[in-house]
Amino acid sequence: MSRILVIDDEKSIRNTLREILEYEKYTVDDAADGEIGLQLVREQRYDAILCDIKMPKMDGIEVLTKIFGIADTPVIMISGHGTIDTAVEAIKKGAYDYISKPIDLNRLLVALRNALDRTRLVDETRLLKRKIGANYEMIGVSDAMMQIRAMVAKVAPTEARVLITGENGTGKELVARHLHAMSNRSNGPFIEVNCAAIPAELIESNLFGHEKGSFTSALKQHKGDFEQANGGTLFLDEIGDMSLSAQSKVLRALQENKITRVGGEKDIPVDVRVIAATNKNIREEIQNKTFREDLYHRLSVIVIEVPPLRQRPDDIPLLVGQFLGDFCTGMGKPMMEIAPGAIDALKEIRWTGNIRELKNVVERLAILCDGTITAEDVKRFAI
Repeated sequence: MSRILVIDDEKSIRNTLREILEYEKYTVDDAADGEIGLQLVREQRYDAILCDIKMPKMDGIEVLTKIFGIADTPVIMISGHGTIDTAVEAIKKGAYDYISKPIDLNRLLVALRNALDRTRLVDETRLLKRKIGANYEMIGVSDAMMQIRAMVAKVAPTEARVLITGENGTGKELVARHLHAMSNRSNGPFIEVNCAAIPAELIESNLFGHEKGSFTSALKQHKGDFEQANGGTLFLDEIGDMSLSAQSKVLRALQENKITRVGGEKDIPVDVRVIAATNKNIREEIQNKTFREDLYHRLSVIVIEVPPLRQRPDDIPLLVGQFLGDFCTGMGKPMMEIAPGAIDALKEIRWTGNIRELKNVVERLAILCDGTITAEDVKRFAI
């Protein structure tokens, strides 16, 4: 049930609004002046606030300004001395809506419903962001993870290109997503391209798009990943597997901030921050003539190396706890415990598949074990 706060110095108005809103099944609190209203906002979360403009001690515009320093709640301003200038000032200060006295009941209820819809949308967006954030959380307390977090915090707000290196399954994608989330482009798109998964003959079409008829199966115009990532971040995963032909076009895009679709002639400007990742030794690839040295230097303004899990065993207990909680919740099972000996056994494993392999093992243990996971369970199932 939505909770509404009414701030008005006229008792008759407060009582009338309370009766109307409670009849509409809202929970209502009221305050006789702005100071009392602000105190209630500090103590209680409200879904919407109705606030008079002309009040003693503190006028409604000042109350409105101070509310936004406490809570992100839509405020509908009410005034019996309404003018266009007053309404404009209230809206400029952040009021959700403005209603003149005598109050039109239908107008008030419509404005209130719209304000509550806005509150629900904001809450749902925050919940979704929390869920997404949980899925891409960088978990760990090892020195290596602390250094990576510090590096991400420094680099993310800049436009510097970043090359993330490390073995498969170490969490390079998580680092890339955190760089994007903490950047000034966080409201823009995050487009991920797995260069190893796209056939060499299609990589250029995927990255730069194509015009209709540019090749046999090009039945319509297609915008590539660079265009889709405009204003945001393009994450080129496993860039060490990209063909030399595609590398040269990526280099041009980075140098000139523009691309040309396959089969097209027009240059298309793009505003993209590129983050790349690889599990290969790029310097060896350069020596073998399979990777362009000039592209490497363009991509590696900042290099972040993600160490393998075997080099940061202190992170294993936290990772296991996170994965186990997720799997138990997903399967509808009570939260399982894991014995200290089981953690020690997990730390002794070499983890050639890194965090991805650990996650698979924890899922297997969550499915096959009951109650407490023991060291024997780990030896039996972590194969």
